[in-house]
Amino acid sequence: MTNNIQKAKELINCFVSGDTEKAKSLLKEGYIQHNLAYGTGREAFLGSVAYLGAAPVKTTVNTIRAFEDGDKVFMQTVYNFAGAGEQVAFDIFRFEDGLIAEHWDNLADKAQPNPSGRTQIDGQIEANALDKTEANREVVKNFLYDVMQGKNPQKTPDYFDGDKYLQHNTGIADGLSGLGAALEALGKAGIAMIYDKVHQVLAQGDMVLAVSEGTFGGKPTSYYDLWRVENGKIAEHWDVMETIADKSTWANTNGKF
Repeated sequence: MTNNIQKAKELINCFVSGDTEKAKSLLKEGYIQHNLAYGTGREAFLGSVAYLGAAPVKTTVNTIRAFEDGDKVFMQTVYNFAGAGEQVAFDIFRFEDGLIAEHWDNLADKAQPNPSGRTQIDGQIEANALDKTEANREVVKNFLYDVMQGKNPQKTPDYFDGDKYLQHNTGIADGLSGLGAALEALGKAGIAMIYDKVHQVLAQGDMVLAVSEGTFGGKPTSYYDLWRVENGKIAEHWDVMETIADKSTWANTNGKF
């Protein structure tokens, strides 16, 4: 019996094989696409698979971590589409009747290690503490409200175990101190990082992915943040930020979220 994580991996590996029949067998006919650069519907996806399969430079797909929450799979993958360069992505797939019915994602170029020497993809891979899924989801929901949305910033230290915080953001060092220094530098540069709305908070064990909408430096931005929660505290963070394309360029009308 193929589980949903395996099905999601099989689908994105169709970009490597060019196997449109395999992709078709995994997708629901009314497939909804939220990546604004692609058309919606199953046929549009199959067109992308055929195009990449025929490209002179092979696409590569390397899934780093994958988790499941109800009818959704959320995963972090490094793509190189037809030799265009490595990109780090978070993908979310929603399943219906055993088929993939909907997809959301955020992508960013692969970057050099951050000031603490961490990359966008290293660190813990598996989900642990599976009995703590709901408690950890609540920690992240409250953290988003109090800290990321700035409703109760004075509570920030409560969410961390002192300065123990492993950071995979490309420009920020480890620790609450590293986060504070980065935010201070942004402030001095007149760049505000604003989280306006949280759309999804998906969790499995100690791994929690939040999908949020806001602005970065005044530009509409989609934030995908993956946090690892340990003993009720935020312990590790990976993210992909993406500027939301202007509506005039959208290839579908489903919206980013």
